[in-house]
Amino acid sequence: MRPSGRAADQLRDIRLEPDVSKHAEGSCLARFGDTHVLCTASVEDKVPGWMRGSGRGWITAEYGMLPRSTGTRTEREATRGRQSGRTQEIQRLIGRSLRAVTDLTQLGEIQVRIDCDVIQADGGTRTAAITGSFVALHRAFARLQKLGLIKAIPFVDQVAGVSCGIHRDNAVLDLDYAEDSTAEADANFVFTGRGGIVEIQGTAEAAPFTEAQFGDLMRLARKGVGELLAHQRRVLGI
Repeated sequence: MRPSGRAADQLRDIRLEPDVSKHAEGSCLARFGDTHVLCTASVEDKVPGWMRGSGRGWITAEYGMLPRSTGTRTEREATRGRQSGRTQEIQRLIGRSLRAVTDLTQLGEIQVRIDCDVIQADGGTRTAAITGSFVALHRAFARLQKLGLIKAIPFVDQVAGVSCGIHRDNAVLDLDYAEDSTAEADANFVFTGRGGIVEIQGTAEAAPFTEAQFGDLMRLARKGVGELLAHQRRVLGI
Protein backbone atom coordinates (compact mmCIF):
# COMPACT_ATOMS: atom_id res chain seq x y z
CA MET A 1 0.00 0.00 0.00
CA ARG A 2 1.29 3.45 -0.89
CA PRO A 3 1.41 6.00 1.97
CA SER A 4 -1.36 7.94 0.21
CA GLY A 5 -3.50 4.84 -0.33
CA ARG A 6 -3.40 5.35 -4.12
CA ALA A 7 -3.04 2.53 -6.62
CA ALA A 8 0.39 2.17 -8.23
CA ASP A 9 -0.83 3.72 -11.50
CA GLN A 10 -2.98 6.46 -9.94
CA LEU A 11 -2.22 10.18 -10.18
CA ARG A 12 -2.88 12.50 -7.29
CA ASP A 13 -5.93 14.77 -7.50
CA ILE A 14 -5.03 16.99 -10.48
CA ARG A 15 -6.44 20.48 -10.90
CA LEU A 16 -5.36 22.96 -13.56
CA GLU A 17 -6.96 26.36 -12.97
CA PRO A 18 -6.38 28.85 -15.84
CA ASP A 19 -6.61 32.65 -15.64
CA VAL A 20 -5.91 32.96 -11.93
CA SER A 21 -3.66 36.03 -12.33
CA LYS A 22 -5.24 39.41 -13.08
CA HIS A 23 -2.20 40.94 -14.75
CA ALA A 24 -0.38 38.15 -16.59
CA GLU A 25 -1.22 37.51 -20.25
CA GLY A 26 -1.63 33.84 -19.35
CA SER A 27 -1.71 31.95 -16.06
CA CYS A 28 -2.49 28.61 -14.45
CA LEU A 29 -2.48 27.29 -10.91
CA ALA A 30 -1.34 23.68 -11.18
CA ARG A 31 -2.34 21.47 -8.25
CA PHE A 32 -0.89 17.96 -8.09
CA GLY A 33 -2.31 16.87 -4.76
CA ASP A 34 -0.61 19.06 -2.16
CA THR A 35 1.93 20.41 -4.65
CA HIS A 36 0.71 23.80 -5.87
CA VAL A 37 2.59 25.79 -8.52
CA LEU A 38 1.53 29.18 -9.90
CA CYS A 39 2.54 29.48 -13.56
CA THR A 40 2.34 32.83 -15.33
CA ALA A 41 3.22 33.87 -18.89
CA SER A 42 4.40 37.43 -19.57
CA VAL A 43 4.67 38.72 -23.15
CA GLU A 44 7.50 41.07 -24.16
CA ASP A 45 7.80 42.89 -27.48
CA LYS A 46 11.46 41.97 -27.82
CA VAL A 47 13.78 38.98 -27.98
CA PRO A 48 17.28 38.38 -26.58
CA GLY A 49 20.02 40.31 -28.36
CA TRP A 50 21.41 37.24 -30.07
CA MET A 51 18.00 36.66 -31.75
CA ARG A 52 17.37 40.17 -33.06
CA GLY A 53 16.67 40.23 -36.79
CA SER A 54 15.95 36.50 -36.92
CA GLY A 55 12.17 36.92 -37.20
CA ARG A 56 11.75 34.21 -34.54
CA GLY A 57 10.34 34.40 -31.05
CA TRP A 58 11.63 32.94 -27.81
CA ILE A 59 10.29 31.27 -24.67
CA THR A 60 12.24 31.26 -21.43
CA ALA A 61 11.37 30.21 -17.89
CA GLU A 62 12.18 31.01 -14.28
CA TYR A 63 11.41 28.78 -11.29
CA GLY A 64 11.43 29.38 -7.58
CA MET A 65 10.13 28.00 -4.30
CA LEU A 66 8.49 30.37 -1.83
CA PRO A 67 10.05 30.33 1.66
CA ARG A 68 7.19 28.42 3.31
CA SER A 69 6.41 26.09 0.44
CA THR A 70 8.15 23.44 2.56
CA GLY A 71 7.85 22.23 6.15
CA THR A 72 10.49 24.62 7.40
CA ARG A 73 11.25 28.07 6.02
CA THR A 74 13.74 28.11 3.17
CA GLU A 75 15.77 31.27 2.61
CA ARG A 76 14.99 33.11 -0.62
CA GLU A 77 17.64 32.62 -3.27
CA ALA A 78 17.60 36.39 -3.89
CA THR A 79 18.72 36.83 -0.28
CA ARG A 80 21.58 34.38 -0.81
CA GLY A 81 22.55 36.27 -3.95
CA ARG A 82 22.59 33.31 -6.32
CA GLN A 83 20.39 30.54 -7.69
CA SER A 84 21.05 26.94 -6.78
CA GLY A 85 22.09 24.44 -9.42
CA ARG A 86 18.72 22.70 -8.91
CA THR A 87 16.80 25.88 -9.69
CA GLN A 88 18.81 26.55 -12.84
CA GLU A 89 18.34 22.95 -14.01
CA ILE A 90 14.56 23.05 -13.50
CA GLN A 91 13.94 26.38 -15.19
CA ARG A 92 16.00 25.30 -18.21
CA LEU A 93 13.94 22.11 -18.40
CA ILE A 94 10.67 24.08 -18.34
CA GLY A 95 11.86 26.36 -21.13
CA ARG A 96 13.10 23.44 -23.27
CA SER A 97 9.82 21.59 -22.80
CA LEU A 98 7.71 24.51 -24.01
CA ARG A 99 9.98 25.38 -26.93
CA ALA A 100 9.86 21.74 -28.05
CA VAL A 101 6.17 22.09 -28.92
CA THR A 102 6.16 25.68 -30.24
CA ASP A 103 6.83 26.91 -33.78
CA LEU A 104 8.91 29.94 -32.82
CA THR A 105 8.83 31.27 -36.39
CA GLN A 106 5.11 32.04 -35.98
CA LEU A 107 5.73 34.33 -33.00
CA GLY A 108 7.70 37.00 -34.77
CA GLU A 109 10.19 38.74 -32.50
CA ILE A 110 8.17 38.27 -29.32
CA GLN A 111 9.49 36.73 -26.12
CA VAL A 112 7.33 35.02 -23.51
CA ARG A 113 8.69 34.67 -19.98
CA ILE A 114 7.25 31.85 -17.91
CA ASP A 115 7.41 32.20 -14.13
CA CYS A 116 6.79 29.12 -12.00
CA ASP A 117 6.45 29.83 -8.29
CA VAL A 118 6.02 26.88 -5.96
CA ILE A 119 3.45 27.89 -3.35
CA GLN A 120 3.37 24.50 -1.66
CA ALA A 121 5.71 21.56 -2.26
CA ASP A 122 4.87 17.89 -1.80
CA GLY A 123 6.97 16.29 -4.53
CA GLY A 124 6.89 16.63 -8.32
CA THR A 125 7.18 20.42 -8.47
CA ARG A 126 9.06 20.49 -11.78
CA THR A 127 6.58 18.25 -13.59
CA ALA A 128 3.63 20.21 -12.19
CA ALA A 129 5.35 23.39 -13.39
CA ILE A 130 5.76 22.05 -16.93
CA THR A 131 2.17 20.83 -17.11
CA GLY A 132 0.73 24.08 -15.76
CA SER A 133 3.03 26.24 -17.88
CA PHE A 134 1.63 24.75 -21.07
CA VAL A 135 -1.83 25.96 -20.02
CA ALA A 136 -0.53 29.42 -19.06
CA LEU A 137 1.36 29.76 -22.34
CA HIS A 138 -1.66 28.62 -24.37
CA ARG A 139 -3.77 31.33 -22.70
CA ALA A 140 -1.10 33.93 -23.50
CA PHE A 141 -0.96 32.83 -27.13
CA ALA A 142 -4.77 33.01 -27.34
CA ARG A 143 -4.63 36.59 -26.08
CA LEU A 144 -1.99 37.51 -28.66
CA GLN A 145 -4.12 35.96 -31.39
CA LYS A 146 -7.19 37.89 -30.23
CA LEU A 147 -5.20 41.13 -30.37
CA GLY A 148 -4.05 40.30 -33.90
CA LEU A 149 -0.38 40.09 -32.93
CA ILE A 150 -0.08 36.49 -34.15
CA LYS A 151 -2.15 34.73 -36.81
CA ALA A 152 -2.60 31.43 -34.97
CA ILE A 153 -1.62 29.75 -31.74
CA PRO A 154 1.88 28.46 -32.59
CA PHE A 155 1.76 25.19 -30.66
CA VAL A 156 2.51 22.14 -32.79
CA ASP A 157 1.76 19.72 -29.94
CA GLN A 158 1.06 19.51 -26.21
CA VAL A 159 3.58 18.79 -23.47
CA ALA A 160 3.28 17.55 -19.88
CA GLY A 161 5.45 15.90 -17.28
CA VAL A 162 5.10 13.39 -14.47
CA SER A 163 7.30 11.68 -11.90
CA CYS A 164 7.58 7.95 -11.30
CA GLY A 165 9.68 5.87 -8.95
CA ILE A 166 10.52 2.57 -7.31
CA HIS A 167 9.05 2.60 -3.82
CA ARG A 168 9.20 -0.49 -1.61
CA ASP A 169 10.25 -2.49 -4.71
CA ASN A 170 7.16 -1.37 -6.65
CA ALA A 171 6.94 1.00 -9.62
CA VAL A 172 4.55 3.85 -8.77
CA LEU A 173 3.22 6.91 -10.56
CA ASP A 174 3.33 10.56 -9.45
CA LEU A 175 5.36 10.45 -6.25
CA ASP A 176 4.47 12.69 -3.35
CA TYR A 177 7.13 13.70 -0.84
CA ALA A 178 6.55 10.72 1.47
CA GLU A 179 7.43 8.41 -1.40
CA ASP A 180 10.03 10.60 -3.11
CA SER A 181 12.08 10.98 0.07
CA THR A 182 12.31 7.20 0.60
CA ALA A 183 12.23 5.91 -2.99
CA GLU A 184 14.84 3.43 -4.19
CA ALA A 185 14.78 5.22 -7.55
CA ASP A 186 12.93 8.17 -9.02
CA ALA A 187 12.54 9.62 -12.49
CA ASN A 188 10.89 12.56 -14.23
CA PHE A 189 9.37 12.10 -17.69
CA VAL A 190 8.38 14.87 -20.11
CA PHE A 191 6.41 13.73 -23.17
CA THR A 192 4.59 15.47 -25.99
CA GLY A 193 1.02 14.73 -27.01
CA ARG A 194 2.21 12.61 -29.94
CA GLY A 195 4.43 10.57 -27.65
CA GLY A 196 7.74 12.32 -28.33
CA ILE A 197 10.28 12.36 -25.52
CA VAL A 198 11.50 15.78 -24.42
CA GLU A 199 13.48 14.60 -21.42
CA ILE A 200 13.87 11.69 -19.01
CA GLN A 201 15.73 12.19 -15.74
CA GLY A 202 16.27 9.00 -13.74
CA THR A 203 18.34 8.36 -10.62
CA ALA A 204 18.98 5.34 -8.41
CA GLU A 205 18.84 6.49 -4.79
CA ALA A 206 19.63 3.16 -3.10
CA ALA A 207 20.68 0.37 -5.47
CA PRO A 208 20.80 0.42 -9.29
CA PHE A 209 17.46 -0.33 -10.92
CA THR A 210 17.01 -2.74 -13.78
CA GLU A 211 16.00 -2.23 -17.38
CA ALA A 212 12.78 -4.11 -16.63
CA GLN A 213 12.01 -1.71 -13.79
CA PHE A 214 12.74 1.23 -16.07
CA GLY A 215 10.26 -0.22 -18.56
CA ASP A 216 7.65 -0.32 -15.78
CA LEU A 217 8.33 3.34 -14.97
CA MET A 218 8.08 4.26 -18.64
CA ARG A 219 4.69 2.58 -19.00
CA LEU A 220 3.38 4.33 -15.89
CA ALA A 221 4.67 7.67 -17.16
CA ARG A 222 2.97 7.21 -20.53
CA LYS A 223 -0.32 6.55 -18.77
CA GLY A 224 0.07 9.47 -16.38
CA VAL A 225 1.08 11.99 -19.05
CA GLY A 226 -1.85 10.85 -21.19
CA GLU A 227 -4.21 11.73 -18.35
CA LEU A 228 -2.48 15.10 -17.79
CA LEU A 229 -2.78 15.96 -21.48
CA ALA A 230 -6.51 15.22 -21.23
CA HIS A 231 -6.75 17.61 -18.25
CA GLN A 232 -5.04 20.32 -20.30
CA ARG A 233 -7.40 19.85 -23.24
CA ARG A 234 -10.42 19.95 -20.96
CA VAL A 235 -9.54 23.25 -19.25
CA LEU A 236 -8.44 24.88 -22.51
CA GLY A 237 -11.35 23.57 -24.57
CA ILE A 238 -9.07 22.19 -27.30
